[in-house]
Amino acid sequence: MDPNDASLTSAVNLEWNDAHGTTTRKFAHKEATLRLIRNALKEMFLEVSAPKTSTMQLKLRGVQVHSKFMAEGKASIKFNDEKCTLFLSNAPPGLLVQFLKVVFVKLTNGNGAGGQPKSKDELLKQSRAQMLAGKSMNQYDDVSPVTTTELNRARKLATGKGSLTTPSPSQKRKRLSDGGTGDRPKPKKLLSENVDEAGSGDAIQLNEEQKRILSASQSGQSLFFTGSAGTGKSFLLRKIIAALPPDGTIATASTGVAACLIGGTTLHSFAGIGTGDATLQNCYEKASRPNTAQAWRKCKRLIIDEISMIEADFFEKIEAVARYVRKNDKPFGGIQLILCGDFFQLPPVGRLPDRSRPGQYSQDAQQDDESGRVRFCFESKAWRECIQASYELTIVHRQRDQEFISILNSIRIGRVTDEISERLRKTASQRIETEGILATQLCSHTSEVDAINQAKLEALRTEAKLFEAKDSDPYSVKQLDMMLQAPAKLTLKIGAQVMLLKNYNISEGLVNGARGVIVNFVQGLPLVKFKRRELLIRHEKWSVKTGSGMVLTRIQLPLKLAWAFSIHKSQGLTLDCVELSLSKVFEAGQAYVALSRAQSLDSIRVLDFDLRQVWANTKVLEYYRYLRKMIANGNHMEPVAVKRKLKKSLSAMGLSKSIMDKPLMTIK
Repeated sequence: MDPNDASLTSAVNLEWNDAHGTTTRKFAHKEATLRLIRNALKEMFLEVSAPKTSTMQLKLRGVQVHSKFMAEGKASIKFNDEKCTLFLSNAPPGLLVQFLKVVFVKLTNGNGAGGQPKSKDELLKQSRAQMLAGKSMNQYDDVSPVTTTELNRARKLATGKGSLTTPSPSQKRKRLSDGGTGDRPKPKKLLSENVDEAGSGDAIQLNEEQKRILSASQSGQSLFFTGSAGTGKSFLLRKIIAALPPDGTIATASTGVAACLIGGTTLHSFAGIGTGDATLQNCYEKASRPNTAQAWRKCKRLIIDEISMIEADFFEKIEAVARYVRKNDKPFGGIQLILCGDFFQLPPVGRLPDRSRPGQYSQDAQQDDESGRVRFCFESKAWRECIQASYELTIVHRQRDQEFISILNSIRIGRVTDEISERLRKTASQRIETEGILATQLCSHTSEVDAINQAKLEALRTEAKLFEAKDSDPYSVKQLDMMLQAPAKLTLKIGAQVMLLKNYNISEGLVNGARGVIVNFVQGLPLVKFKRRELLIRHEKWSVKTGSGMVLTRIQLPLKLAWAFSIHKSQGLTLDCVELSLSKVFEAGQAYVALSRAQSLDSIRVLDFDLRQVWANTKVLEYYRYLRKMIANGNHMEPVAVKRKLKKSLSAMGLSKSIMDKPLMTIK
């Protein structure tokens, strides 16, 4: 998403109206290209071109842009001089934002709606110069890239500093827009080279690894990308969603919380087959219900976040359902898959006890349990048939401490040396509390989290205040509770430790996961003291999609009690002060997820550390060894399962083992 990009592809509808508002002419095309161009007089035009139609040029002067629904890939541009309105739809939201940004920058610095019109003498002089240079009045050039000077001027106009043609808003209007108080974070800048996911205006560029994955996603390739905690997987996924046309793009995740973070729905809700425990025929019948079947048929690109928590049986069933409902025999019914997750983190929900844990079970017990084991997604036949390429993000953004990154990388693969054990045990005596904000305890069980938070709240002698959420559908409270961190009912007191559930401003540390203490209530709202500043917390709105496409909303304070927090619900969070007790860890990857929430070794306190609580699943270790070889070879290796079957076949035929060292393609 280049900020200088002056072209866009989307569905286009053009309407011309007469003086009475009656439509006199229409143009509609499902896929048209818009391009910013200039003529010989440097006047700016919007060029609209579509297959099998003549190209149109609309002069960008006296225009009004309506961008309220940009997040849905929709916008409109009204050309007052031409008495014409251009309606855009199904545009990749991120690209639409960039395109309109370039339009705004160019208009405010040229002879467009926001610039000073040139006099007749100036236009004649410029026209003669262009004719002497051999340029026709009907010859158009591409708009030049956005310059720093243009961007700075456009920023001033966008943030209300004004100019001769765009005056600043009055002080009274500014006060009204600010809510009359100075307790809010700094307003978002409307223009930035790259706005991050928090919308704070801090520029975050995609690195080369991320750009490669984004490009592959836009090419229509079915892919899986992974990476350790803190490598920006969710950030990249949101960028991918913003770069794809909304129509036909379905964003899902294995859990409600993860789905909410990417603005999607749960995979189970979209698939429409419940838990998937029923027979395949029964799943076909469930998915054939009108609303579910329509969603499957419209789907062109299926995005699944936290894929590690989806088990293979369910994945195979929805793959079969996709082919059945769409009446398409291609893998996943011809749908492009974009899968994201880290199999070293939390495993599929509902797994049996992890038999791959070293030293806990005998080898015979592991073999006896193999038939009943819940399989990982990558073990399924559907995975091997559907995934065309895999990628791994390797650059860590959450942690800057190289020693801590090295420790996390070792723990991720279940490798704990004496040095690592000693270093983590030393943290048990660290004082990590600052400015009265206690360390959040990460617990493996939700019941333990609730008990700690309730006990701490009851111990406070201050008055309790109850905040009840306003939900769009009172019958969907349980569904919203599963998908959102914001609770339906929230009891707070002065002195309560809370966690912020919305991104406000990264530079000030006001991000999802920031922790603070309630110091007062102002006009019935909590005033929270964070590390760098105090902030009056107002109600926010969350929107989530159901499998049928319906949008549910909840209005609630973006806060949650934070003396303790669940490891499962901490995925995606960055915590600045964490206390860990790993004695009750019961799954491979849980210890790694908990430790990787912290930013540095100085911000954690690990109690009763025992290296036996840290292990990685052997199936995952094996898969990632193969995955890295495949990536190194440019994704040109045969699947692991194919190799195993081939080895067994060769052994059964009594062939020598040396033949296995030859490339697979040469074996007849």
